[in-house]
Amino acid sequence: MPSARSLRRTNPITILLAGILVVGFLYFLLSPIEEEAPIGGAQSVHPEDAAAANPLSPPSLPFKKAKTKEGEAPPAPPVVHYHLNNLTTSVDPIARRETILILTPLARFYQEYWDNLLELTYPHDLISLGFIIPKGREGNAATAALQAQITKTQSGPTRKRFASITILRQDTELQSSQAESERHKMANQKARRAAMAKARNSLVFTTLGPTTSWVLWMDSDIIETPSSLIQDLASHDKPIIVPNCFQRYFNKDKNAQDVRPYDYNSWIDSPTAQSLAASMGKDDILLEGYAEMATYRSLMTYMYDDVNPEMGKEVELDGVGGTVLLVKAEVHRDGAMFPPFAFYHLVETEGFAKMASRLGWKSWGLPNYLVFHYNE
Repeated sequence: MPSARSLRRTNPITILLAGILVVGFLYFLLSPIEEEAPIGGAQSVHPEDAAAANPLSPPSLPFKKAKTKEGEAPPAPPVVHYHLNNLTTSVDPIARRETILILTPLARFYQEYWDNLLELTYPHDLISLGFIIPKGREGNAATAALQAQITKTQSGPTRKRFASITILRQDTELQSSQAESERHKMANQKARRAAMAKARNSLVFTTLGPTTSWVLWMDSDIIETPSSLIQDLASHDKPIIVPNCFQRYFNKDKNAQDVRPYDYNSWIDSPTAQSLAASMGKDDILLEGYAEMATYRSLMTYMYDDVNPEMGKEVELDGVGGTVLLVKAEVHRDGAMFPPFAFYHLVETEGFAKMASRLGWKSWGLPNYLVFHYNE
């Protein structure tokens, strides 16, 4: 008579279970592995594969109109899953294929701005552009000039084309003349910078997509930067970082071309400024660069070393300018925006630095890394 042990070995149920396990194991080994989206901002190394098939898709992805037959209904809007934890902001954004969103409030179009943009060596298929333009005659002229260059670029060599471009038209006109002398009058600053803050907020809230790793703010009158601007700023791995904005001009005393400071909004706070703020009404704001309001802050523009500039030198800042400003997208996602109202007596970009600080993000500056503003 066979033993109980031998009966268990030949039990049909045991054989059946063993067979199921073998089949399941073989299926696991031989079945294709589902490919995950690359870590970073890009969904694919091929721009055409990453193109959005529906106009409701995120603006940070290029739109590729779906092909449908005559009379055929377009496909339903897609349901897409984005894993924001997979987004990276690294010191080597090209290697990680991190997407950059360049945002520009644009009241006037400068050809030098566009030419400089085209010379950026960061892969253009990882760059999305966003513009906001006021209504009115000047806005119409700026839109027409911008659109002409966009058409030329996006139909030109593939390596020069940008991943996507968004143009917003404001429902308000300019608050003041765009002449440099008028723009910088102290009396115009509160209303002007409040309007600028609203424009910046509209632009970033509309264009920031789930694949965006970095946001580069660049004013439309920035006409000269190093071609490696994005890589250079990102390599410092700071949540907010600003270069030093200067202006080229003809120095009559030297009878030669020279450079001079332009942006005074990047600074380290001072006890004097804090005392001034403490004595102000709740809606009053501090302004920098005006003799009538001496704050005695340490201005980054005066930290430039023209004798032996150390390009990588970093300084921690309390206020930042917005002529060129690189921000990790998560800072904006956390809620840091540009206050159009008095926030700790600061507005717009300086208020942004304060708000980011309250959220735990520090601002940094590069006093010896220069970018250049248009000289009117």
